[in-house]
Amino acid sequence: MKLLATLTAVAALATPAGFVQSQQREDGGFGDAQITAWATLGLVAAGKDTGGAVQYLARQQGASPSDRALLAMARAAAGDRPDDLFPSLRAYRPGKLVNATIWTILALRQAGEPVPPALVTSLRAAQRPNGGWSWLAGGAPDANDTAAAIQALRAASVNGKPIDRGVAFLRRHQNRDGGFELTLGRGSDTQSTAWAIQALLAAGRSPGTPAFRYLERMRRPDGSYRYNARYVTTPLWVTAQVLPALARKPFPLRVTG
Repeated sequence: MKLLATLTAVAALATPAGFVQSQQREDGGFGDAQITAWATLGLVAAGKDTGGAVQYLARQQGASPSDRALLAMARAAAGDRPDDLFPSLRAYRPGKLVNATIWTILALRQAGEPVPPALVTSLRAAQRPNGGWSWLAGGAPDANDTAAAIQALRAASVNGKPIDRGVAFLRRHQNRDGGFELTLGRGSDTQSTAWAIQALLAAGRSPGTPAFRYLERMRRPDGSYRYNARYVTTPLWVTAQVLPALARKPFPLRVTG
């Protein structure tokens, strides 16, 4: 009976957020700066303590516009004001990297800053004829970048046809198992499913029960998530990106309390 009680207690602690928290290092990070940013966003979405993550992130600068935007977004979500990164965000001009535009928009809105109209115009222009977005201008669209673009446009108060077309693109990437796939024919994966859930919520659409059931099937006993039914890869990154979807919170996070 005592062993059973112990196992039950351990199982109760094996939550997705608990798994992410268990991976934090003494310096406050969860690995490199990007993984720490994702872990921070996931824990904030779940309403959990981020430990020393903000202090770790404040010591990072980021090597690219998208890296700096992700850092700023995570810090802002956790209650820090990334004033040192604002000059870079405000000076950003859209180029070939569509994902840099996406993340700059999301970072500015997470921090309560206005979005330059040129960024919104550029992101709308980057939408491909099939309704999706790619990380690179002119590239092949995928579900994850499309989901992120939908969230960025909604954060900038864009609605209507661009959102409808993006949602239709995402819906075509949902499989019979309830999960979403990065590209057609690739097969469902956990991160693409989580991204799609967030985007659909941002668009005011219901993700549907099958998507959440798919995520349930990917959960492991230690609280982490499989990448897909076949592989367990980068469980910290995968689990961190699942947390906002489980909390039903699209980006930018609306933090309460």
